[in-house]
Amino acid sequence: MKILVTGGTGLVGGRLIPRLVEAGHEVFALTRSASSHGRLKALGASPVDADLESRAPLSLPAIDSVVHAAALFRFSGPRQPYFRTNVDGTAALLKAAEKAGARTFVYISAAGIIMDDAGSAIRHADESAPTFPNHSSAYLASKAQAEAIVLAANKPGFRTIALRPPAIWGPGDPFSRALPTAIKSGQFAFIDRGDYAFSTCHVDNVVEAVQCALERGEGGHAFFISDRERPTFREFVAALAKLQGLSIDRLRSIPYRLASTVGRTLDAIWAVTRRKNDPPLSRSMVRMIGREFGIDDAAARRELGYVGRTSRAEGLRSYGPAMVASPS
Repeated sequence: MKILVTGGTGLVGGRLIPRLVEAGHEVFALTRSASSHGRLKALGASPVDADLESRAPLSLPAIDSVVHAAALFRFSGPRQPYFRTNVDGTAALLKAAEKAGARTFVYISAAGIIMDDAGSAIRHADESAPTFPNHSSAYLASKAQAEAIVLAANKPGFRTIALRPPAIWGPGDPFSRALPTAIKSGQFAFIDRGDYAFSTCHVDNVVEAVQCALERGEGGHAFFISDRERPTFREFVAALAKLQGLSIDRLRSIPYRLASTVGRTLDAIWAVTRRKNDPPLSRSMVRMIGREFGIDDAAARRELGYVGRTSRAEGLRSYGPAMVASPS
């Protein structure tokens, strides 16, 4: 099979491409920077120069399938770039993929698109839960809108499927990379002690789900995917901290309402001062990691044949010895 992957140098794409190559597929990787060619070739993919944000029509090689894993993700910032990249870029890719002969389009969506703005706890949610395309989080709103476009494009001869992972973790993920500095600087604080269920999905389980979706599953549908175990957020952070020689025992905790208020205030300050980095706390960050979030992925297990083979223990081992930092 000839498969085009977007986001090939990202967390999911960088793990997916070698697996697809090992399975005997010919892989192309979309890139807008020639500087990525070497890395993509090392992964086993043929680079395809194209910019999803360009208004010019995309020109793709003849392909059988697309895995769209690229997205703009931050906790703050102006809304327009999210919609230009995540929504308009996805729409352009759908058109180009069909024109290039693709018969399957797998979109990496986000489980968080079912989060509301009120901060409601989510327990055992399945695909019947509503999404929020006008969410205050530009990221979540844009992902909800993009998913809707993908599913609406499903038709005979062009099967579209969306996968909805919750927090993706694994070697190179931004959360584990940022954690040591946040803990050592005193910037990290739990919200409500972190004592709430928190669904996660190791990157290798995301890759497994993609491989399943390329082969089976009814088009026009979205599927939650997650790890078999569901730790509390506190347990999740503790395990990643321990890998890096750090302890969470003395970390502060703040109430959700206070965290949300502080996040709103910092969002406003960052917007007025036009800072390019994310604030240490934002409203969308609080919403995404500060409340119970549990999803039910029974549909993916039943209809896609998804298992979630990578256990929590195996996922922690996947970071390897390079993850371990000397305690300071």
